[in-house]
Amino acid sequence: MTPTTLAAPPVTSADPGPTPGRPLRELASLPGPRGLPLLGNALQIDPPRFHLQVEQWCREFGPYFKLRMGRFTVLVVGDHEAVATVLRDRPDGFRRTIKLELIGAEMGLQPGVFGANGEVWRRQRRMVMAGFDPAHVKGYFPSMQRVASRLEGRWRKAAARSADIDLQADLMRYTVDTIAGLAFGAEVNTLESDQDVIQQHLDKIFPSLYKRILAPVPIWRWVRSAADRQLERSITEVNAAVAGFIAQARERLQADPALREHPRNLLEAMIVAADQPDSGIDDRQVAGNVMTMLLAGEDTTANTIAWMIHLLWRNPQALARARDEVRRVTGDAAELTLEQMAQLEYIEACAHETMRLKPVAPQMPLQALRDTAIGDVRVPAGTVVINLLRRDSVSEAHVPRADAFEPERWLSEGGPAQQANAARRLSMPFGAGPRICPGRYLALLEMKMAMATLLGRFDIETVDTPDGQPAQERLSFTMTPVGLRLRVRQRAA
Repeated sequence: MTPTTLAAPPVTSADPGPTPGRPLRELASLPGPRGLPLLGNALQIDPPRFHLQVEQWCREFGPYFKLRMGRFTVLVVGDHEAVATVLRDRPDGFRRTIKLELIGAEMGLQPGVFGANGEVWRRQRRMVMAGFDPAHVKGYFPSMQRVASRLEGRWRKAAARSADIDLQADLMRYTVDTIAGLAFGAEVNTLESDQDVIQQHLDKIFPSLYKRILAPVPIWRWVRSAADRQLERSITEVNAAVAGFIAQARERLQADPALREHPRNLLEAMIVAADQPDSGIDDRQVAGNVMTMLLAGEDTTANTIAWMIHLLWRNPQALARARDEVRRVTGDAAELTLEQMAQLEYIEACAHETMRLKPVAPQMPLQALRDTAIGDVRVPAGTVVINLLRRDSVSEAHVPRADAFEPERWLSEGGPAQQANAARRLSMPFGAGPRICPGRYLALLEMKMAMATLLGRFDIETVDTPDGQPAQERLSFTMTPVGLRLRVRQRAA
């Protein structure tokens, strides 16, 4: 099911598309929720639950339906084959939305690989991918060991006090410290500080960006609230920290010219690339990618680990198997090793199953760069297309026992090959195609390190939510669990 030219609409077994001689459907003819005159569906959108709303509408109206946002008509696509092909048709056929780019610039965010498009994206992508390949990440592993040790120390203190742990806050500290060390060579130690740390400022950026993208009226342009002023201060603080990372990296490069041939981290590699004649990369783009790595590296990985801990707690047999694997593999070693991480196959399966059920990006809005067709729907250039990344991966029509948390489905023991591969084909937590997440290898390694630290060093006493029920999903650019509290006791020797 491939976006293509209007003369040749795609045909697949999942969606046969139009019959010969039958015209493509127009956006205006698609079903969708009833809206208001002029405003359309804009006032129906509940931003924290928007992903749940569109998934429910997809069940009501089918895998292709429309939303009207003021004078614009948005296409929502829930068929996994169509979604995968849209994602693969980047950067030539689809781009990040213009609204994302404009609001990000308005907030004072520098352009990075996440929001870049076209040739600018291609140049930045090559630069970023070189820093995140597995060989480089292996070289960063001693830094990851230090951060994991700090996480253990923080949780050991909480265990000694029988204190609840704010799970997401601690995990975001863990991921900020990790990405700052690996990508920038900066020792950002938020895990051992309760002061005004950079993580507290980073936490405000994605939710504010998301809220403004969905706002029917840009009130902040005329009336600045206290939250708007705090956002401005936070972006100023983060931009200052980014400038500091860049200045420190330039000082290292100047002091040791050999680093230009063998940079030790992503930031040094980016600066070397930017300094090449005709590189097409300037300091704004370097700064934008530092910001991108901080934001994306903090939020997405931390939330996935939090979801994984929650799902394991609610599935005791899986928790017992994960704990036993960690303790068998790591033993009483003082430090976790890269070789041990490679042996944590069940923990990695738990990560993949978590991302199938609770992807931090359950949907991805893109914008068509040319007239095209998706399925049997004509898509004019400029149309925003919301791609639902979770819809089919939690559907009984595609995945056996789709609602169940079964990490075994990611292992060879998961059943017949056809069933075992179903989740792999449908789950796209890192995206797909040329713009697949460059940090996916690092993210999986961070997840395994955090889970090995938790299950190898501690026993879990409780994982609670404010109402004692399964954690609610809240979308604030990424999908987060609401209010998870963890209590642990130190494992007996």
